Amino acid sequence: MQKKNLAQLILGDWNTKTVVGVAIGAALFGVLMVYGGVKVFTNTNLTTAMLIPVIVGALFGPVPALVACFFGNVIADLIGGWGFWFDWSIGNGVLGFFVGLLPLYGADINKGIFNVKHAIIFAVIAVLGNALAFGVVTPLFTLLFFGGELNITFLQSLTGGASNVLVLTVLGIPLLFALAKRNASSQNLVKE
Repeated sequence: MQKKNLAQLILGDWNTKTVVGVAIGAALFGVLMVYGGVKVFTNTNLTTAMLIPVIVGALFGPVPALVACFFGNVIADLIGGWGFWFDWSIGNGVLGFFVGLLPLYGADINKGIFNVKHAIIFAVIAVLGNALAFGVVTPLFTLLFFGGELNITFLQSLTGGASNVLVLTVLGIPLLFALAKRNASSQNLVKE
């Protein structure tokens, strides 16, 4: 099997399994954004939806995680009845991309490769990705789309980003270790 180049690692393998995984991920993300969280600030939740980019990113890569989070946020807007907040959809997509960067630093969950070094890098990227997604991208698009006051957006971004980091690190890292362990054990199967 040939080694993948950077573009292939970022884009992921788009096949039926990936499309189905992204679609299921987006649907779950949307439902968990509405029903799978605890309110921490106005329109901001500590939500288990942040585990979806961990799974989609680990199994399929950064771009599939981006797509799942973007459309998952759109689905959440639809079923939550909040109207469309594409600024937050874009921000969640950017966060999904960063969370899905696992293959770029050597983690390969599908082959059972995820260790402490990968966990530390994942935690740092989770913090940086949240800072960029919700400290820069979301407020920028809020300003572009709505041209309104940014104080509430920055407060929502700060609390949402902190909540996301908490879920990504406290729950996401053990989930990645578990997925890698499961996949490593299935790699040891031999055909007789």
